Amino acid sequence: MSTATSEYLTIVSGLPRSGTSMMMRMLELGGLPVLTDQQRAADDDNPNGYYEFEAVKQTAEDSSWLKGSEGSAVKMVYRLLYDLPSDRQYRVLFMRRKLDEVLASQQVMLNRHGVKDAVSEAQMSKLFRSEIDSFYKWLEKQSHIDLIDVDYNRMLSDPRGELTRINEFLGGTLDLERMVGGVDASLYRNRK
Repeated sequence: MSTATSEYLTIVSGLPRSGTSMMMRMLELGGLPVLTDQQRAADDDNPNGYYEFEAVKQTAEDSSWLKGSEGSAVKMVYRLLYDLPSDRQYRVLFMRRKLDEVLASQQVMLNRHGVKDAVSEAQMSKLFRSEIDSFYKWLEKQSHIDLIDVDYNRMLSDPRGELTRINEFLGGTLDLERMVGGVDASLYRNRK
């Protein structure tokens, strides 16, 4: 399953607050060019930056940003993966984090910005579980997407093991030592 990263676009995806920005930073440290527009500045919630690329939000209407994107990595929330054209190949690193931690981290971020969440934690948990189940059912029929689940919690407890798996999935060409050295467990702040 080893292929040169230049043959496909690497996508980091998952739920909000699941470690997608951390994973983008690891890929960048490993030597993979990242697509980001730097429009969203680093802050207390993501001190190393958000690694966002606004063009991905318009993929359904305009996928021109994909031209020449092979050999790079981009971050996309899982819902946007439905909009990817099937005429090219993608490798997806899907961040999985304990759902109660995702919700806790999201709540901290909302509180920091003075936003009151109108949906209860139980409702949000049910919604996320349902959407992720639907996403995995859809994924089974997508021959243009190869996906590996990345365990956020394992990334922090055993970065070498998890990053070795990721590097192998992406063809084995990344700088594993730089990636392992970049894992910052001090940013694991919202635990349950």
